[in-house]
Amino acid sequence: MENYIGDSETSDKRDEMEKNKVGLLRALVEAQDPTAKDVDNLMLRRFLRARDLDVKKASMMFLKYLKWRRAMTPNGYISEADIQNELAQEKLYMQGRDKKGCPIGVIFPSKHKCCQRDLDELKKFVVYSLDKLCASIPEGQEKFVIIEDLKGWGYANFDIRAYVAALNIMQDCYPERLRKVFLIHVPYIFLTAWKIIYPFIDKNTRKRIVFVENKNQQSVLLNEIDESQLPEIYGGKLPLIPIQDSSY
Repeated sequence: MENYIGDSETSDKRDEMEKNKVGLLRALVEAQDPTAKDVDNLMLRRFLRARDLDVKKASMMFLKYLKWRRAMTPNGYISEADIQNELAQEKLYMQGRDKKGCPIGVIFPSKHKCCQRDLDELKKFVVYSLDKLCASIPEGQEKFVIIEDLKGWGYANFDIRAYVAALNIMQDCYPERLRKVFLIHVPYIFLTAWKIIYPFIDKNTRKRIVFVENKNQQSVLLNEIDESQLPEIYGGKLPLIPIQDSSY
């Protein structure tokens, strides 16, 4: 009981400290960019946590995000008409939730061909997809889950610029949104790309990446996702739905 009370008190103090720092962060960013008044405290808290509760670093990150957001989505969103080539590849699907209620995205990098992509369109597609995943997050939850299926991945998909661009957008502009990413059907050749990408992954993202062995795939996924919410191709009961057709 003493340990329980002690843990509870520690949690309460941590929550109070975060609350105070969110207030400091809000005052700092609103003084420099009045549009910061439009965001809620949960968003500010995510940026704060991404910078280990350092208010100054979090403010720099958040102000940079606001400027980026205005440039990337002048209309407030990405139009599907602007990403037709990316959508036509049907490399990203969204359906179901994990056991914590987080929405699930399923990515097939083998459908991405570096010789066919336009980097600006790809960035818009990443923003479109992350916006849609975040919009489907239920109240009381803040994160999403990704299943990255690397089956069939090869040199034609070796696009470091695209991977780093997508990674930077997620880490810098959607901090603390990723709960876990499960890498499945990982071919040996992918490890070459992984060594190049790894230095660009921040410490908070690294601890959320799970390499899944083929023999353990179903058990690992079912440990996190109920069978009723898991895609059929992984032993579940849900069909794959392209993200643009998702009803969330």
